[in-house]
Amino acid sequence: MPTFHLDETQGGERLDQFLRAQLPEHSRAFLQKLIEDKHVLVSGRPAKASYTVRAGDSITVEIPPPHPLETQPEKITLDVLFEDDDLIVLNKPAGMVVHPAAGNFTGTLVNALLHHCRGKLAGIGGVERPGIVHRLDKGTSGCIVVAKTDVAHQSLVAQFKSRRVKKIYRAVCLGRLARPTGKIEADIGRSNRDRKKMSATARRGRPALTEYRVLKQHADCALVELTLHTGRTHQIRVHMAHIGHPLVGDATYGRAKIPVERPLLHAYKLGFTHPRTGLYQEFTAPMPADFKPYE
Repeated sequence: MPTFHLDETQGGERLDQFLRAQLPEHSRAFLQKLIEDKHVLVSGRPAKASYTVRAGDSITVEIPPPHPLETQPEKITLDVLFEDDDLIVLNKPAGMVVHPAAGNFTGTLVNALLHHCRGKLAGIGGVERPGIVHRLDKGTSGCIVVAKTDVAHQSLVAQFKSRRVKKIYRAVCLGRLARPTGKIEADIGRSNRDRKKMSATARRGRPALTEYRVLKQHADCALVELTLHTGRTHQIRVHMAHIGHPLVGDATYGRAKIPVERPLLHAYKLGFTHPRTGLYQEFTAPMPADFKPYE
């Protein structure tokens, strides 16, 4: 139970800001929740997050153990591209769901991480769970980063939000593309006709930008590299369908002209600044077997 005794050189800042500086391994939101739940006492009494600390204060912080998940750990082999005390980068296989949900309560990435990272999980939001900061669709393979501490989670979320993360994908798209490179700028929102789908012609869309480069053109399809500058749901699948070149295997936004088991989309490269070292790092996931005929 951490306790801080303030001397005459300290004081003048908000309680939550003071604790954030003293306990950098925890997010400000987590500390504010501790204050709200009266797990933080100032000279023996609960205080508000906005309380201004001053010399002579004695601040005690009780950090309760995280609530356990109902999701069970499962011993599932993971393809680890990189791992340290702060984060883990994985090559997610196609067919694996990231989060447990209706119809997929076992065999998910979270189930696997609970086993792999046991004893090293952050109590993000007061719940014991891996720090999933972004997601890949069930059918999408490739690079995904998971935070193992609150600090790493907070930093990575901020980097994704401010578009400072490099996200390069590879896909196999139907048809012959007229140009070898291009940009697709089309707002993406919920489809007006089917609320389960996204659309580039929705009435209320959000800006989305995708750049593409043809790596190899075949007679009826092309291997394409795509750079995401935004992170909208199903962005690549929607944008490529919008310009008339849906992904091979994408029955939702395209057509099953070439029979494959999933939309051929692979998160090829992921780059970000390491939350602790401040160094920029890039990771590449090897191309999966079902892409080999198109390379």
